[in-house]
Amino acid sequence: MANYYTDSAEWKYHFKNSINWDAILPLYYPTFPTADGFQNRDEVLQFLEELLTTTGKWAAESLAPRSKELDKQGAGTLLNGVFTPSEALNKTYQEAKELDLFGLCMAPHHGGMGVPTIVGLLALEQISKTCVSTMSQLGFFTSIADMIERFCDKDIQDKYIPMIRNGEISGCMCMTEPDAGSDVGSLRTTAKKQPDGSYLVNGVKIFITNGGGGLAFVLGRIDGAPKGLEGLSLFFIEQWPNADRSAKPNYLVTKLEEKMGMHGSATCELVFENSKARLVGGENEGFKVMLHLMNEARICVGLQGLAITEGALAAARTYAEGRQQFGKPLMELPLFKRNFNEWETELDAFRALMADTFTYFDIYTRLDLKKRRTDDLTADEVKLQQKAGRRVRRRTPLVKYYGAEMSATLTQRAIQALGGYGYMAEYEVERFHRDCFGPLLYEGTSQIQALMSMKDLVKFMMKEPARFIQSIVGNHPLTTIGDSSVKKALTSSLYEYRKHVTMLVVRCFRPDLQLSEMNFTQTLGQLKSIIRGDFWQEEGRFDKLMTHAETMCQALSYIETLKVLAKHAAKDSSRVALFDRYHKLIQPRFAAIFADWKLG
Repeated sequence: MANYYTDSAEWKYHFKNSINWDAILPLYYPTFPTADGFQNRDEVLQFLEELLTTTGKWAAESLAPRSKELDKQGAGTLLNGVFTPSEALNKTYQEAKELDLFGLCMAPHHGGMGVPTIVGLLALEQISKTCVSTMSQLGFFTSIADMIERFCDKDIQDKYIPMIRNGEISGCMCMTEPDAGSDVGSLRTTAKKQPDGSYLVNGVKIFITNGGGGLAFVLGRIDGAPKGLEGLSLFFIEQWPNADRSAKPNYLVTKLEEKMGMHGSATCELVFENSKARLVGGENEGFKVMLHLMNEARICVGLQGLAITEGALAAARTYAEGRQQFGKPLMELPLFKRNFNEWETELDAFRALMADTFTYFDIYTRLDLKKRRTDDLTADEVKLQQKAGRRVRRRTPLVKYYGAEMSATLTQRAIQALGGYGYMAEYEVERFHRDCFGPLLYEGTSQIQALMSMKDLVKFMMKEPARFIQSIVGNHPLTTIGDSSVKKALTSSLYEYRKHVTMLVVRCFRPDLQLSEMNFTQTLGQLKSIIRGDFWQEEGRFDKLMTHAETMCQALSYIETLKVLAKHAAKDSSRVALFDRYHKLIQPRFAAIFADWKLG
């Protein structure tokens, strides 16, 4: 019997060795025995593994056979502004309810199991491995419940969180409009305050995932608010405020999009016409509040990219091991074997990056929730939250970018691995490839993620030039004498990356310096005066740097992955081989990126 947890040596390894349970578990189980009866840490971990074994079995044995049916049926139907799930999707909802999947990470006082967020993420990864549409639909139950608990009033929490846990209602986040995609600040949806403190919202939102769930967090602009992001507010809108579904809906679902892939996920157009709404957070603070859900969604997109790639390569491996060509299994042909090993190396490396990122995300969000509930973090918790927050901030655009781009490339390779069969609907690799374009586009395109990552790097260089320069000097290869081969390789890669990105910045902003690799070391002492805040104000030169944002994001993604693999290798010699394989894989990519940067 198939099981996406017990059958995966890599995920079992990461659960036991990569996830920082020593930091996570005390945030959820501060004392033993717990109210749930756990006597110690080991009992908790055993229980969490049992949960993942259950969800892994469900994903492999129930969702996988249904994925093709869901792809054909679609997410559901639309009638009179109301969405109804298809038979296949509704069956999945019922099974998820029976498994208590929606209550997995909910707080016990809301009837949930209260397990760490990272367990919920791992369960969603298992689901995505078989069908990313299913994960998208199920994920919006838990993410909307989390938003309600963090940001909404108690009466909304008490009303809707139990309903979400029971699978009765879910929701969506509404940003995109016909004339406002990546440029969120140009949204036109309006809100007018009423005497009773509510708001009437008017506008149209498009490309809304799970738009038929019944609840909506909507970005709009209150009459008289400033233009741009700083003038946006967030509103909570119920499709049926009085739970009477025979009454006229408070907003309408007016269209179900027909998409290239992800047929089992409902992508909707929503129309708000004097829709009664409640303000979430303060006026003009909407984008800041929505960032929480956006960042979670972007990490989940990285998760989707990982899982899609897992599913596609698993299918390709099964085919290649059974397909005879030239007198031997396809997997044993030298070129195919080399290519497949490289694909799996990248997959395994990115999985390690995601497991590490999940740890920091769980720590940050758990402490954020505690702060919002009680505002009594200890000094150590404040430091831990700040550290985790910085790591999550840096990683979020990287894992979204890397995961989505990797899935697009490697699902294509999986199709080619099957030859003509890969092009046929009978084999599921073509669905994996069709589905991968959703993660490439939603929650901010790859290019938006690249610009975010570049912005953070520039901000660091501008605010702390001395620290940035020290990070270059401190990773000079001469500092690694006597270190392990892994430490030497990592240090060399860090030095080369930081050296070349510095030279790129200087070429864009101070081309008169004629900085080259030959005089780089001598020029380091002058960089503090070169990297000054006033240089970043020159729009033309900044535009020139922006043309390299995507390759900068690629390089930083590889660097972050190398760091994680090196950390694992330092603790466990059995992980050195993966570091070495990945290091070898990305060297030609670094060479191509650095060559491009030299051209300016």
